Amino acid sequence: MTRFLGWKPHRSLADTSAFLEIAAAEWDLGSGFPIVARDRESGKFLGMFHPKLVGHKVNYGYVLRRSAWGKGCATEVMRWLVEQALAHPMICRTEAFCDVDHPASARVMEKAGMEREGILRRYFRHPNISEAPRDCVIYSKVR
Repeated sequence: MTRFLGWKPHRSLADTSAFLEIAAAEWDLGSGFPIVARDRESGKFLGMFHPKLVGHKVNYGYVLRRSAWGKGCATEVMRWLVEQALAHPMICRTEAFCDVDHPASARVMEKAGMEREGILRRYFRHPNISEAPRDCVIYSKVR
């Protein structure tokens, strides 16, 4: 599940703890608002969504455990996050990108109401695929 992420899998509990401290600090600073998705019935952890505030726009990243893929969770959460952001008077753009070879993620953004804007050449490094920056597709929804 980490193939298209911008980080390598955590190797220890200390790695995860450090990541969670950074996430908590973003909440405190008002720069990012990572949230956890859980299964409604079992309460099991499904993944994380990470809205980041940059001026008048919000950028999204997300990761879901493999067992949650294809069940609509990512679409449901992304749709809600985009609606919430655009309801705020200071926010007029939401955006997310994915690797050109990750059509499932692109489909989530489309179903969440975002529109494909184009390809960003050599835009983002996915270290689980390659050390070289890869092409990405960017999606947005604006008001």
